[in-house]
Amino acid sequence: MDNEFLDGKFNDIDEKVDFLIELCQTLQVENTELMSKVKDLEAELDKKNETEERYAEQQAVIRSKIDGLLSKLNNFSDTQ
Repeated sequence: MDNEFLDGKFNDIDEKVDFLIELCQTLQVENTELMSKVKDLEAELDKKNETEERYAEQQAVIRSKIDGLLSKLNNFSDTQ
């Protein structure tokens, strides 16, 4: 009976170890997928940040040109 009891315990432990190994493999796959997704999202964020920077630069150029045109109009109306 002692041998049967020990065999049963070892079988339980063996099943639990198999379950843990399977779980670890599943988590490793999931981790790899998530890391890939994070890289994709970081690349997308970088692209959006660059787009925002270009937009801000364009706005500054446009604002500068508008200010210049307004200044010309003010100077023109002052001379008349």
